[in-house]
Amino acid sequence: MPPPLPDFSREVEALRPQLLRFARLQLRNDAWAEDAVSETLVAALEKPRAFGGRSQLKTWLVGILKHKVVDQMRRHSRECSWEPADEDGSDGLEDLLFAADGHFREPPPEWGDPESVLKQRQFIEVLEACVEHLPNQLGRVFLMREWLELDSAEICKDLGITSTNLWVMLHRARMRLRECLQIKWFGVQVS
Repeated sequence: MPPPLPDFSREVEALRPQLLRFARLQLRNDAWAEDAVSETLVAALEKPRAFGGRSQLKTWLVGILKHKVVDQMRRHSRECSWEPADEDGSDGLEDLLFAADGHFREPPPEWGDPESVLKQRQFIEVLEACVEHLPNQLGRVFLMREWLELDSAEICKDLGITSTNLWVMLHRARMRLRECLQIKWFGVQVS
């Protein structure tokens, strides 16, 4: 196997901090994140020709990293502590946001053009901070579903939960993220 091209190696290594940040958000464990990123970089540097330039280098590396993160989650699934979602709905967030008929008590404020907001780096930083503040299990389920794009059956199997419990947890995670974004990004107090 020929050694990787020097420019390619430098470009890959330059993306390490971004990959590490992504992995930390997903795994919430610095050692596991470092392992996943190291495995990603080794995989990329062992086969530099596999990167055909059909996408950006960062996109290609994140694709590899997603698989390494899933591997880390599976490897350490017994070590992750989690609390099952309250089946009685006692966290009360839904009651604050929705009326008995299921409609919003107050319609959500206009968020503007989502695509242009999403492109703003500050928004991404606020979103990441909101995700980091989700309770462990809600954050983990949300990241597995929305960022790692795992299917529901795989998440339920990995975590030993029912599909109903999964959907309740995803709903709660989304509602908490919505509340956090309204306060920290859109500046709207949730009453």
